[in-house]
Amino acid sequence: MSKKVNIFWFRRDLRLDDNIGFYKALHGKFPVIPIFIFDSEILDKLPKNDARVTFIFDTLQKMRNELQKQGSSLAMYHGKPLDIYKQLIEDFDVQNVITNRDYEVYAQDRDTEIQEYLNSVRIGEDDETIGFYTYKDQVIFEKDEVVKDDGDPYVVYTPFKNKWKGKFDADKDLKIYYTSQHLGNLYQNTRLPNLSLSDINFEHSPIKVPDYEVTPTLIQEYEKTRNFPAQDGTSHLGPHLRFGTVSVRKMMKKAIAEKNEVFWNELIWREFFMQILWHFPKTQEKSFRSKYDRIDWRNNEDEFEKWKTGTTGYALVDAGMRQLNKTGYMHNRVRMLVASFLCKHLLIDWRWGETYFAEKLLDYEQSSNVGNWQWAAGSGVDAAPYFRIFNPITQVDKFDKDHKYIKKWVPEFGTKDYPEMMVDHKEARERCLKIYKAAVS
Repeated sequence: MSKKVNIFWFRRDLRLDDNIGFYKALHGKFPVIPIFIFDSEILDKLPKNDARVTFIFDTLQKMRNELQKQGSSLAMYHGKPLDIYKQLIEDFDVQNVITNRDYEVYAQDRDTEIQEYLNSVRIGEDDETIGFYTYKDQVIFEKDEVVKDDGDPYVVYTPFKNKWKGKFDADKDLKIYYTSQHLGNLYQNTRLPNLSLSDINFEHSPIKVPDYEVTPTLIQEYEKTRNFPAQDGTSHLGPHLRFGTVSVRKMMKKAIAEKNEVFWNELIWREFFMQILWHFPKTQEKSFRSKYDRIDWRNNEDEFEKWKTGTTGYALVDAGMRQLNKTGYMHNRVRMLVASFLCKHLLIDWRWGETYFAEKLLDYEQSSNVGNWQWAAGSGVDAAPYFRIFNPITQVDKFDKDHKYIKKWVPEFGTKDYPEMMVDHKEARERCLKIYKAAVS
């Protein structure tokens, strides 16, 4: 333990270039050891062939190979972050830990614990503490940077979007942080700790995260194609923004360059939900509109199982659920329908659906998932009114009238093998209105 070093902690920013925290670390006084921690607090709750863990692992190996070309590497650890940092302090003369901010409730609690520990460790002749520095990287605006004039958070998207755009300065906010010229400040050791998937008790998933596609054509035609699930008119950008394999600044640049407001607005929706979760952390478990927690959910487990397996008898709902189970992805238009169906046709608690999506979605992001589920249930910010209930039959006519999407995922549709509708739409709608009205009025 001779050379003083800084630690850069990769989390939701799995890329070497245009990574603000990594850039700042490389400009520091001491050589940088890049690390990643497979957090057992998170992994222990996941299935052993989770596709997202495979994606993270494969991405880290590519990053590690790139760093080894620079005479360095990426140190990989498995365990509770606090335990890992206690070991790092034993193994290296750590001066500072640098990382990019994460806004989810668990992440904030974890970072507070790490910072308090580092601040308790005395180093050097002057009895100093280890620094803990965080940077904004996964969003353009964070926390309370976009709020009302009186400082209150926005709880409706459109005024948030308008204030966001009024504050936005492309030259300043979309600066690209190139790191390739500064990799000489990495800790020179290509044999930093590595792990295999089996070391963290996982195996390779057969489900692959698709590459994102953000071409000028896709952006230009986005609003024309994005609502039709049979067309591949979406970017598949979600997992890459979630895990930071792509920079949000570069994606914003593309949206602005193509002058596509709809695509740009979708990126702003993501930040809207992030600031909602930051301002209102209770919403990860409680309804934003507290009176909606009085709903007398039926929570029928057999009906929930039919929803999960895509055997409800409503073809567009079933196609979406089967696509999710098979690929880890579901078209956004269909996500709204299956969520509405669960909450309003079946009267099953939105938290059940949110938890299932959290297990299955490749692009699972807590703030957006909670926000969208509460939107569907009518209980969240800027939510659909409770009496807005999607008709799963007419939705087919609007968005998959040729049944291309349905037939792809429900091949037995239209045959005697396809199940009958598990509930009558009209009866389910009337039941929903009665139960909701009793709870919220």
